[in-house]
Amino acid sequence: MSTSFEKTVRIVFAGGGTGGHLYPAIAIADRLTEMLGERTKAEIRFVGTKRGLEYRIKDSLKYPLHLINVRGIARRLSWQNLLVPFNVIGSLWKAKALLRQFSPHLVVGTGGYVSWPVLRAASGRGIPTAIQEQNSFPGITTRQLAPRVNRVYLGFAGAQEYFKTSGRVLVTGNPVRPNIAGGNRQEALSQFKLDPNKKTILVLGGSQGARAINQAVLHGLRHGLLPEGCQLLWQTGKRDYTEVTAQAGDKASGHSLFPYENRMELVYAAADLAIARAGAITLAELEACAVPSVLVPYPYAAGDHQRRNAEETVRQGFASVIDESDASIPEILKLAAGELLSGRAEQRRQTILAATKGKKPAVDVIAGDLIELMNAA
Repeated sequence: MSTSFEKTVRIVFAGGGTGGHLYPAIAIADRLTEMLGERTKAEIRFVGTKRGLEYRIKDSLKYPLHLINVRGIARRLSWQNLLVPFNVIGSLWKAKALLRQFSPHLVVGTGGYVSWPVLRAASGRGIPTAIQEQNSFPGITTRQLAPRVNRVYLGFAGAQEYFKTSGRVLVTGNPVRPNIAGGNRQEALSQFKLDPNKKTILVLGGSQGARAINQAVLHGLRHGLLPEGCQLLWQTGKRDYTEVTAQAGDKASGHSLFPYENRMELVYAAADLAIARAGAITLAELEACAVPSVLVPYPYAAGDHQRRNAEETVRQGFASVIDESDASIPEILKLAAGELLSGRAEQRRQTILAATKGKKPAVDVIAGDLIELMNAA
């Protein structure tokens, strides 16, 4: 049976480079499509670069991907910085051409270098625009474009201090996939061959892994710092998987090590506590799944935003934090197990549940407001 649409809206999402920028865009795009319903057809396009994650997963993205060649200024002295002005002009020209061709009703930026030329061009043409900023310390693209766009959606309340734009900045939390909290614990434990009678510590360093965390956990395993009643569900990252499994040897017995897992709903369902970096989307997923955590912020993140993310999460009572340079990081397994076995982790889980009870998902708030923004245009 064919569906008859009374209206078509065209929407552009500009953001990528990393999953932290790309996955919020996908979550919002999917929810917009659902909320617009059967009477309105959403034609959605993504804009990214060849160097970003969006290009590597383009075949499974579900939305057409347009590429723009844009890059930022290298932090180290480089001759490529001399080409940046020409690159900016070229990317802005290509963004304008795309907008003329597609004629969108809405443009949404979710971060990364590609957001700047597309949002800049859209705001110049009077197209309704919005930015979704994931981190507690906003990126330079968000700070530069905030006065020009119609909406800024913040993942952390602490980011409000960086904006003077009144009435257009909304604290929504970060959007995550609706099914992220839908994993079945029994199925998850069976999938990863874990003991249902033990507490599970999830070690999570992202798709590339976190070498400092991996080495600290290896140290803990070798030195018997993990109590008998605990087990590991350990995402090593693709880069470190072979080395970590070789170094762990027979100490890995009874634990589940894997390089990367797409079904994160199962990963979170199995976890009683997580040792993790403090990326904004990781924190949002841990909150959605009510998983307390021990956070190790990545110390070289732009603007030290992971530390700021972690500090705000600690203030909410959802986590504890340890610095990567802290002398006690080799004992991180002992510290995490102590949180579990002492009951502190369960207290944090209850705090998360109380804070999120009845709270409308961020992706619903953002999608609903974007629909209102388009209708008002």
